Amino acid sequence: MGSLASRSSLVLVVEDEPSLSQVLEAYLRREGFRTERALDGESALRLFYATRPNLVLLDVMLPKLDGFEVLRRIRQAGDTPVIMVTARVDDVDRLVGFRMGTDDYVTKPFNPPEVIERVKAVLRRAQPRDGEKPVVVAGLEIDSRGMQVKALGKRLDLTLSEFRLLELLARHPGRVFSRAELIQACLPESGALERVVDAHLNSVRRKLGAIGATDPLESVRGVGYRLGNGSS
Repeated sequence: MGSLASRSSLVLVVEDEPSLSQVLEAYLRREGFRTERALDGESALRLFYATRPNLVLLDVMLPKLDGFEVLRRIRQAGDTPVIMVTARVDDVDRLVGFRMGTDDYVTKPFNPPEVIERVKAVLRRAQPRDGEKPVVVAGLEIDSRGMQVKALGKRLDLTLSEFRLLELLARHPGRVFSRAELIQACLPESGALERVVDAHLNSVRRKLGAIGATDPLESVRGVGYRLGNGSS
């Protein structure tokens, strides 16, 4: 039987190989998830807008619109968690996906139960955490319960992974975290490369800059990152 979280979660499976998408759907439903399935990029976006799934399993190589373009449009619409699925093993492709806002990556061929565990892990990270007080630091207002970040009174549209990384740094201002520590604390099940942290935090910086906010993120050469006072 699925967890309480999975019973109410809708997963959109976007995969152009019918046999593979059917296998993924079967495993997801066995765990209590609801599913929708799309075989190409255009259908994926139509279903995404119509159903607003809790998570998208998104193949990279798709007819009509590829997975990166689908991801770009999903990110324009909000911060729905996305796990990309690809036959490519090139780190460059993975980094492109992370820079565009994917929350995790799965490489084909894969073990379906492992994919389901990744889905559960990302959804767990996406759940609001009760009992944690909002943080106001370095010009940022971070609401863990509502999973929102504001700067200059404006909301930042962050992905789940971007939010988790920024939240951790904001709760420990001045402390330097290595990339490995950030992955372990915020993306423990993802198997992400350490460079992925750079991609996520560079995206946060771009979003802060886009609204004219001061960037309080500080790179510590050879170590990692810390959140400063925003005055530098």
